[in-house]
Amino acid sequence: MVDVTEKEMDNPTFKSDTVLSDVHLHCPSKRRLMVRLNAVGQPVFLSYFKLLWNTEDSASEKHVREATTEREHQYRSADELCDKDRNNLKKERELNSEGLETLLDNDGDLEVVRRPRSASDLEAEDLLRDRVYPVILMKGKEDGFEDEEQECTCSDVVKIEHTMATPLEDVGKQVWRAAFLLADYILFKRDTFRCCSVLELGGGTGITSIIMGTAAKRVYCTDVGEDLLAMCEQNVALNKHLMDPGGGEVKVKELDWLKDEFCTDPEAPYSWSEEEIADLHDHCTVIMAADVFYDDDLTDALFRTLYRITHNLRNPCTVYLALEKRLNFTLRHMDVTCEAYSHFRNTLNDLENLQDRKMKYTVEPIKLDFCQFLVYERIEQLELWKIIAEQLTGT
Repeated sequence: MVDVTEKEMDNPTFKSDTVLSDVHLHCPSKRRLMVRLNAVGQPVFLSYFKLLWNTEDSASEKHVREATTEREHQYRSADELCDKDRNNLKKERELNSEGLETLLDNDGDLEVVRRPRSASDLEAEDLLRDRVYPVILMKGKEDGFEDEEQECTCSDVVKIEHTMATPLEDVGKQVWRAAFLLADYILFKRDTFRCCSVLELGGGTGITSIIMGTAAKRVYCTDVGEDLLAMCEQNVALNKHLMDPGGGEVKVKELDWLKDEFCTDPEAPYSWSEEEIADLHDHCTVIMAADVFYDDDLTDALFRTLYRITHNLRNPCTVYLALEKRLNFTLRHMDVTCEAYSHFRNTLNDLENLQDRKMKYTVEPIKLDFCQFLVYERIEQLELWKIIAEQLTGT
């Protein structure tokens, strides 16, 4: 978790109330262009995400997969790690039991003998620790930033404005791995989504909706918060070059899962018109969401929203949910757990077993063996789920 302050842009400091996406940590020393401060004073950066379309990019993809494989070894289950630690501790005790008495003082306390550290030791240690933090470029230095991207053509690059460190309630302003995973699947299955009408729940920076807009006829990218929606709208404008001529419309709209109705107030920014709501209900066949399952209350709200919308659709709908199973140590369990993920799975199971004689939901996981078009770590904790939503006859 890193907080990038305006005064010390070259030395981000660690604070307990901020969150940093692993997408940005994947290339920790990458040059970043700070373009502005948003409405709440958070630095906003512009990043270029290259699409790996051709064979020349396969080396980059191979590098990503190799790095991912190496990283996955660090994500072994807590049980395996605990077992290994226990075995090592047991062996260490057995090896040292004979000489243990010599390490005890008169009171029976263990004496730990440490070698004094010299100045040369400290200097050598400092040399081994490379300082890794993003190189921040302020306005006026854009040319140096754009020179790095000069080899990329317009069709190769997605441009995204985003923050790099936010409180938990603003994590939608960052880019997350599950959004890249869902974007990969969209690019892999472009023909499946061609000419579709799509709704994204919790669109955040809009990167997944933008990728979907390269194939679909219309995408409603939704979230809450005027500042976030303004950033999303700006990203849609930055990537008009990716849309097919005469198609690929992405509309940024407000959709609050905690409310039962669409916002139709004409005075409110990003509100819905009656025509847009009717268009969604008449033509939407795909709903998607990426990395929005981190809070139990919001997960419940999302599934309620999902049920309400699919119940009002004229056509059967396919839902795609991408997420990352995050491991956290909790004092309540005194162990590594995945509480948010467990709640998601339980709620997903409840949806599939729903028997209200109105809707039928068929749930299945999607194998992650499709091509990777974006540079990120496709770790084993990433998952993609497919839900077929159908109204039962006579409802």
